[in-house]
Amino acid sequence: MRKEAANKARTVAVVVGNGLSPFEFAVACEVFGVDRSDDVGMPWYRFFVCSADPSPIETSAGFSMNVRYGLDALRRADTIVVPVSTRCKNPNEELLEALRRAHKRGARILSVCTGAFTLAAAGLLDGRPATTHWMHAEELARCYPNVIVDPDVLYVDDGNILTSAGTAAGIDLCLHIVRLDYGAEIANRVARRMVVPPHRDGGQAQFVDEPLPRCENDSFAETLVWVQAHLDEPLSVVELAGRAAMSPRTFARRFRATTGTTPHQWLLRQRVLLAQRLLETTDLPIEIIAGRCGLGTATNLRQHFQRVVQTSPHAYRRTFQQEFAS
Repeated sequence: MRKEAANKARTVAVVVGNGLSPFEFAVACEVFGVDRSDDVGMPWYRFFVCSADPSPIETSAGFSMNVRYGLDALRRADTIVVPVSTRCKNPNEELLEALRRAHKRGARILSVCTGAFTLAAAGLLDGRPATTHWMHAEELARCYPNVIVDPDVLYVDDGNILTSAGTAAGIDLCLHIVRLDYGAEIANRVARRMVVPPHRDGGQAQFVDEPLPRCENDSFAETLVWVQAHLDEPLSVVELAGRAAMSPRTFARRFRATTGTTPHQWLLRQRVLLAQRLLETTDLPIEIIAGRCGLGTATNLRQHFQRVVQTSPHAYRRTFQQEFAS
């Protein structure tokens, strides 16, 4: 628990703007905006919504909302939530300056999904680890090279600056805030009321969809497709280069230019992706899955799975099979 006393109500402000995503906004409303004083036996968060844009605020879902407060209200907020942003396009300078002032006076600032772009535009993520939705992680790193972007985690807690991955990862981060302020028991109680797990294993790497890269060279593309059907076999760069009618050196160079990685790392990732699909859709033992993926043993599968997906095969299977059964 942080130094602030948990028996004192904290003030949470959510900053919204035109193009707001209702889900990310609703997460903050559900966790911080519902009065749970009777449930927890102590004052809950004081909660309000503010905006730099004049009302009505147009959401991305086609409806509008009226917001009572402007950015001046941020001066009394202990915690500020930035749900989404327009990423690298035209950040609101008035909002950026308000966030800088809030950070300077010690406010805790957290972003959900692409809200990290707003924090980065304000300079609050310079030299810090941060995350955002995996679909936009490369863009964040490109637009703001001083940010240490981690595309695999559900959220990053770097003291008084916190960032979460996309959409539902905002729930994980908001519950983390409750855990810091009120303790694990209260956070677990809130999670049960929301019918969500109080803590999810792994990171957003387990949700990333990675299609085959586009290839202009037909024999090269055909080789990558062939690999998908033969992951259970021992495969070498020499063999793959031969199938693509290239020398091993030319193949490796073309491979990196096309995929951004080495043949070995790409092949390992494909094997882990196959393991993910088998864990999601079958009840095969881990040892059998390891063989079908070309990883040999259950121990080898667990090692590579943990490194790539950031959780264990058993935990991954439990999470996704429960999801598909519900």
